[in-house]
Amino acid sequence: MTGTITPHEDASGVTGVGLGPQLVSTTQEMEVMVGPLLNYRRMSNETSGAPIWHGSVLVVTSIGQQHPELTLSFLGDVNQAQGNTPFTGEHSRVFLGQKLYEDPRKAFWRFLIDLPFQQFESRWEYTMRGFTYLDEKKTEKPQVFAVPSIAESMRILFHSCNGFSVGTDIDAWSGPALWNDVLRMHQQKPFHVMIGGGDQIYNDGVRVDGPLRAWTDISNPHKRREYPFGHKMRDDCDEYYFQNYIRWYAQKPFSTANGQIPQLNIWDDHDIIDGFGSYTDKFMKCHVFRGIGGVAHKYYMLFQQHMAPPKSTFTSDAPKTVEIGPEGTPADPVQLDNTFVMTDDVNDPSYINGQKPGPYVEETSRSIYCQLGARIAFCGLDARTERTRHQINYPETYKLIFDRLDAEFTRNPQLKHLVLLLGVPIAYPRLQWLENIFASPLIAPIKFLNKRFGFGGSIFNKFDGNVDLLDDLDDHYTAHQHKHERRDLVHLLQNMSKKHNVRVTILGGDVHLAAVGRFFSNPKLGIPAEHDYRYMPNVVSSAITNKPPPQAVANLLARRNKIHHLDHDTDETLLEIFDRDPRHNTKSTDGVSNGVGTNGVSNGNGNGVANGSSHNGSSHTGSANGPATNNPVIKVVKKTSDANHATMPSRNYAIIAESHPDPSSMSSPPVPVPGQQPEITSASELQPTNGAGPIHPATEVSPAPTNPKGTRKPIHAGEEGAGTQHPAANGLRPTGLCGPFGLDVSIRVEISPSDPEGRTDGYGFSIPALQSSAAYADHGSRW
Repeated sequence: MTGTITPHEDASGVTGVGLGPQLVSTTQEMEVMVGPLLNYRRMSNETSGAPIWHGSVLVVTSIGQQHPELTLSFLGDVNQAQGNTPFTGEHSRVFLGQKLYEDPRKAFWRFLIDLPFQQFESRWEYTMRGFTYLDEKKTEKPQVFAVPSIAESMRILFHSCNGFSVGTDIDAWSGPALWNDVLRMHQQKPFHVMIGGGDQIYNDGVRVDGPLRAWTDISNPHKRREYPFGHKMRDDCDEYYFQNYIRWYAQKPFSTANGQIPQLNIWDDHDIIDGFGSYTDKFMKCHVFRGIGGVAHKYYMLFQQHMAPPKSTFTSDAPKTVEIGPEGTPADPVQLDNTFVMTDDVNDPSYINGQKPGPYVEETSRSIYCQLGARIAFCGLDARTERTRHQINYPETYKLIFDRLDAEFTRNPQLKHLVLLLGVPIAYPRLQWLENIFASPLIAPIKFLNKRFGFGGSIFNKFDGNVDLLDDLDDHYTAHQHKHERRDLVHLLQNMSKKHNVRVTILGGDVHLAAVGRFFSNPKLGIPAEHDYRYMPNVVSSAITNKPPPQAVANLLARRNKIHHLDHDTDETLLEIFDRDPRHNTKSTDGVSNGVGTNGVSNGNGNGVANGSSHNGSSHTGSANGPATNNPVIKVVKKTSDANHATMPSRNYAIIAESHPDPSSMSSPPVPVPGQQPEITSASELQPTNGAGPIHPATEVSPAPTNPKGTRKPIHAGEEGAGTQHPAANGLRPTGLCGPFGLDVSIRVEISPSDPEGRTDGYGFSIPALQSSAAYADHGSRW
């Protein structure tokens, strides 16, 4: 054993434990296994008038290099319209790499970068010295990303479930095809951040074709619970998780997006293993589950958070690692042999760390707060580290989070929105009746037959023997054991929204379909949504890669879309946003004809005109600047029943951006785009399309009346016409809806899984900022 647990300074200038492989490269170049991975971390000096953007770049390389460098350079105005607007700061800067981790097979290098926001949307490039790539084109090509102006909030891409479940026919689903669509949208109008809502990678294969296969096949539950997680199994699992990350994060087109759109991630169960945290407590505490929780956390920290991992992870061969202390898992000399782990990593101010370790992942939770440009705050809850079957987060963790939010909104009253990221939806149909069936004594005889004879084998999971879907149901905030925690969380959000006059928008993934849930004040209170601090939309976008559930499941959820009452004053339901199934349009979002009209026919050619029938029978005409006939014939299948307008079982992602990016110019309408129809001047002239058609004028629209009879329907102006005909559906142009501080949302839904280009159709709605709710302070018994 050559390692040491005494902290020391490595040759790269960082302090850590372990001596590492003690191999120095004889060349000045390292081969890159995966990367670069670009992360957004936070803003600083937010209220000073000269804010700073902070991020990081990660590369995973061969070992031996000591002093890699990154050069960050200003490229100019994204819109090429800088004119006389002065640039502030340095045009080019060099940042030194920091070694986070190294063992005999790989090294993780991080570059912490920062840059000044400009008065215009700016474009930046970064290059790294001393790296070579298997793809030679990548070696020569610098990476480029965009940063909003000082006056703008960020243009957000939201995605979740970026991987495939075990047994999925990946070819039948064209692989991660929707990332091609993401890159097309990004090329036309750049995303400033992409928010990963969990399951950025699927590690479930560790139990099927990985080192947990033999353990999973043990039929005796007692033997399985007592099975040791020794160094050999730990090393095998470590290698499996690492190689799975390498395979997935190096795969195009996902890898291309990783280097050009700054990431901001939380994790969920598949980042560890399916259902982690939601099985029975007795089983979750077994050695093997604690062990893989530690290994998955290690690589989550490195790949997704760009942070140094714990010095060691759990293994039953090392008693020190079984009982962790306040500083995490103690160092294990065996694990540190020929290994280096950085220990002086400064905790980024964006993190909200829990006060005590989780019950199964024995590290503290790591929620995130940061500001996304001028007016949007972001908070991502780590809802996996502390999770058990009966709790999602510790009460003290909620206090830490809301104390931080209170301080941030007090410090910066210019913030108008909070985007809250949860791993799973919170405004979603209840399935308690299904939980009751799966947990009922009626299942016991079938469970016995399964244990003895394998009867109904695919119905039951291989871990604790319960019905396989039960862990997914237990994950939901709407599960019966989480209902009090869910209610308390919503009330905390309502209090914060009311106190600081901030609109809360919730993002959730996990469920492999698209939907829009909303909380809102009981219509009997007569509070318009623009003034309603209880109005909180929940944008459900899942999955960007994994296959959706069967149509019957989505239809069942839609039938369960009742109007629920969270409390006496708060109602909730899904918005009926899906006016039709996704299909090719005469005009795509990028102005290029998809080759198939909305009636299944396109007569577009070269620079000609493509005509097609809209869903209501009227015809729309628009320019097409691409050869419509060059696109392959794509089989479009029916997604939902005619009665289902609330859930969409098709792969998808979401775009969120300000309805008017520069509120200071609200008196002027949006600038027309050449080749597109002229802007309208009154709402009565509006006939929106899901392409480059008319957009609402940039004036505040009178609030729609509250709808006491059908709150599944629109309850404010931004929800009117929600769907493919809403002006926000195209995801590219601001609508001007919902006043100066509204948000536009476009859910981009895959048209056909057989399309390798991953083309999508858009469904839009807009969210009003919260106007003063003081006049309604006495509306509702809770206030």
